[in-house]
Amino acid sequence: MIAQRTRLEAYTSNIANAATFTDALGRNIPYARREVFVSAGAPGSRFGGRESGGGDRLGVRVAAIGRDSTHQVRHEPSNPLADEAGYVKYPNINPVFEQMNAYDAMRAYEANLAAAEASKAMMAQALRLIA
Repeated sequence: MIAQRTRLEAYTSNIANAATFTDALGRNIPYARREVFVSAGAPGSRFGGRESGGGDRLGVRVAAIGRDSTHQVRHEPSNPLADEAGYVKYPNINPVFEQMNAYDAMRAYEANLAAAEASKAMMAQALRLIA
């Protein structure tokens, strides 16, 4: 669930900064798109590092959060931030693509939450049967 929440935060940050083409000092340095990389296994998970029958760790974890340093250039000679050729750098962010990824992360989070709630309900029922 943490990995999906991290993905969702990165995608919403990308959407929010799709038109950010300056840094804090007002220079034409566009926002760098965030990318979340996940990998198999959850070392030190709260479930005690449960393993599957083959000895592999269960679940996923955030392996890294990278930055996409590519950008788009637009010819805007009247823009005060344009370079000597008249081009302005913009972030390389496609809002539709980011929205689809955010929707995917949100649905994965909801599926994980439903599975956790079902497990909790089964444990509670098992305890009621024992008592």
